[in-house]
Order: sequence, then C-alpha cells, then structure tokens
Amino acid sequence: MKKVIVTTTINPPTESIKRFSKMTDWSLVVIGDRKTPDYPLDNAIYVTPDMQEAYDRELSDAIGWNCIQRRNFGLLWAHDMKADIVAVVDDDNIPYDHWGRNLLVGQAVNIKQYQTTLPAFDPIGATNETKLWHRGYPLELIPQRDYSVSNEITIVPDVQADFWNGDPDIDALCRMEHRPECSFEKSCFPFTSNALSPFNSQNTFISAKWLKDYFLFPHIGRLDDIWAAYYIEAKGAKVVYHEASVYQQRNVHDLLRDMKQEYIGYENNLKLVQDLKVNPESIMNFLPERSIKAFELYRKHFV
Repeated sequence: MKKVIVTTTINPPTESIKRFSKMTDWSLVVIGDRKTPDYPLDNAIYVTPDMQEAYDRELSDAIGWNCIQRRNFGLLWAHDMKADIVAVVDDDNIPYDHWGRNLLVGQAVNIKQYQTTLPAFDPIGATNETKLWHRGYPLELIPQRDYSVSNEITIVPDVQADFWNGDPDIDALCRMEHRPECSFEKSCFPFTSNALSPFNSQNTFISAKWLKDYFLFPHIGRLDDIWAAYYIEAKGAKVVYHEASVYQQRNVHDLLRDMKQEYIGYENNLKLVQDLKVNPESIMNFLPERSIKAFELYRKHFV
C-alpha cells in the first residue's frame, strides 16, 4: 500500500516535518510557497514554486500564492505517485509515536454512530471538551447539539480525521473565548455520525479514490478544507473521527484575522449543509467564480 503525507509550509523544516520525514512506511511531499525559505530536508520531496508552475501554470494562477490552498498541488503529486492513502497535515502538528498506526480507512469497522436530527454534527462536542466546537460547524446549531442517542454501525471509512491535543485549529470565536489547551480522552473514540460533519486538513487520512473530489477551495478564507469535507461527505464519503495523534504546537495566529477569514462560513455554513444534503453540486452556488475555475482545472488531472 502506497501512503503519502502532504503538507504546505512557509517555514524552514519544523520539528513536526522532520519527524514525518523519518516515517519509513510513508512518503512525504512538502509544497513550497513564495515565502518558503531554502528547504534542506532528507527523505522528502520538496516541490518548489517553479516546479508547481511547470506542472500546471493555469491552476497555479487560479489558486494564487501565499495561501495554504497550494496544498492542492500536494494532492496532485500524491495522485501521480499512485497513493492509496493520503495524509494531509500541518507543519506545527508534532506526531505522537502512534501516528498513522491505527488506520481504519478502507477497513470494515464496527463503531459508535451518533444520531442527530440536525443538518450537521459537531464532532468536538462528542468528546470531553464539550464547551468547544469545530471550525466550520454552523454557529446557529451550537445550542442544539445533543449526543444522547447513538448506535453501533459497521462502515468502511473513506476518511479518518484524527484529533489534535494542544491548541488546535478550532473555530476562531471559540479559541478567543476559551483559549484551550486540549487533552482529548482516548475513550471517546472512534465514532461517526449520521449527518454531515466538519473535518479539517491538519491531521486527516483520506482514501485516494476521493482525491478527484477533495479540493481545498481557494478564495473562501479559512473554510477551504471545511467545505471540501462537507462536499465529499455529501457525495458519499464516510468519515470516522479518531483519537488525537498529534500535539499542535501552534504557529502564531491573529485571531481577529482568523475570525474575519471564517466569516463567510458564519454566514453560509448552515444553508450550505442544508443544500448539500439535497444536491452536492449546490456547493457551486456558494463559491466565487475563480474558485470554481480552480476546481475545474484541478479535476482535469484525474481524467
């Protein structure tokens, strides 16, 4: 089985990336940006800006520079490498020793499924950190979250979204209010739900068969990975949430700027999940034209 780790960075090799590069059963692809300094790192494929433009200049222009959505080139690199499973990670997430060893993607597993009548499910509320909520979860639904109903179900996950201890990439308003230092209890995992649920691209394993549809949408702020998650779930991808396998030693963030970058979601997340349930392609109604163009260019590589 071919397994590929994909990340983007504007930093020199971090402690996290050095550890990922030493994992002998994984290949590491690091996508550079124009801000990225020289990148001396053994046991990794570093894709320079020039290499990305040579690969697909039109897609590069459509995505733009100095943005995390350059990570889409890493997904294409993984596709060309014939990956079976792709792990998308952030460069400030330090992997624990058990990272990548408890993979459920592609295997039939019997797990807890939370039942909700709401149009979306918040996975963080199902843990011991009940006051927090996931980035991209509709704010209007937070007071209505209910985890009292569940059953056992056998599924074959397409996505495994592992959690993250430390200072994770949750909703900006939530981070400002709680300033969390998380330690998620292992006993809470694994689980899934019967509704669309947000997962991010900081510590997530994806079956390569979904790469054609999994695209980090540019030009929508910090909802790029969340809307990508909602989209592939609406198209049928099954998601399981698993125990924390990284510690997030968080890069410096301006939380007010993050909040502004998430505002498009505050306005649209609820309507989006409602519409996606009816028609997954309705996501196009929420995307700017240049984001749709970038998605079309990305998909051409899978024809």
